[in-house]
Amino acid sequence: MCRLVKRMCAAMLALAALAPAQAVEPGQAAPDFAIPAGAVAGAARLADLRGKVVYLDFWASWCGPCKQSFPWMAAMQARYAAQGLQIIAVNLDTDSEDGKRFLLATPAAFPVAFDPEGKLPRQYAIKGMPSSILIGRDGRVRKQHAGFNPKIQQQLEADIQSALEAQP
Repeated sequence: MCRLVKRMCAAMLALAALAPAQAVEPGQAAPDFAIPAGAVAGAARLADLRGKVVYLDFWASWCGPCKQSFPWMAAMQARYAAQGLQIIAVNLDTDSEDGKRFLLATPAAFPVAFDPEGKLPRQYAIKGMPSSILIGRDGRVRKQHAGFNPKIQQQLEADIQSALEAQP
């Protein structure tokens, strides 16, 4: 338990250090990123995903709402992949082994990257977990959201549907 609390504190301090970054606003071009080939379920680069709708999710193994969001994201990936949805999850645990253990219990059906140094959340000015950024086919941010619970699933899915239906 003490180890978990220390990791939670370290992660929150790391996120707090990101606060000076300018938040990415809807309508702005999404900062490019690359997920290395060693990531779970494959490599990805935002520039290569132009023409797809990208749901970029930031999470940590100790995050309770993240445990709820993973099955939902897997369902969204399965339901909308053929229409052009690509979910990408970015783990922010300071020890990626914690994230890998999480994935053993809660498998991902989409690419997962590990960013223990917090470079990608710094680009997106992420301040809490889980946080998600919905990126349109044109590479621009459509929506951003912090937190996850069953009550918001319908709204998040509606946002995904809207992004899939929009013309780039």
